[in-house]
Amino acid sequence: GFWGLVNNAGISTFGETGWLSMEKYEKFADVNLLGSIRTTLAFLPLLRKYKGRIVFMSSIIAYFALGNGIYSMTKAAIEKFCDALRLEMKKFGVQVCIIQPGNYARSTKIQPPVSAEEIWNELSEEEKAVYNKEYVQERANFFNSILSEGSTNGNEVVDAMVDALTSPAPKARYMVAKLKEKVLVFVCALFPTVVMDSVLSYALSK
Repeated sequence: GFWGLVNNAGISTFGETGWLSMEKYEKFADVNLLGSIRTTLAFLPLLRKYKGRIVFMSSIIAYFALGNGIYSMTKAAIEKFCDALRLEMKKFGVQVCIIQPGNYARSTKIQPPVSAEEIWNELSEEEKAVYNKEYVQERANFFNSILSEGSTNGNEVVDAMVDALTSPAPKARYMVAKLKEKVLVFVCALFPTVVMDSVLSYALSK
């Protein structure tokens, strides 16, 4: 029978909200969110029939954004889709799991290094009137520094996926991240928004 489905497709990019075109927002929603939904709906009859597993690739970035809000948006949305699906599938014996990796940019190559020059050239005249090249370069340098800190142990995420598919009692969520990343998620989930905003604003200022 058909046992497991892993929704892993995803794309990422860098840019503040006004820097990105509507076409780019639509593309990201289509791949990162609607792509997983389309695939899930196509295989749902078989998964119900064989009481299988559905695994979704989310990210800790679903909890906060640091220069890639467009990616965070899609991951937050897929989390809510999974929450609804997990509850609905219980009566059929189908289990739904979410994988929440931390920074594995160096393992997956999902996000190439950012070029400030390319970003600047793609900005609308309205955005160029608000920002300057120095600001764009600072943000690009910041984001590239995050990418360079990414873990190269991609097997940790694969292990979580395998456990989600084969464990007799899989977790609803597998957070595969460094301690400091887990702490950031903890602060975001339990503290008032103003606290998280202050933490992230401080990080951006550095």
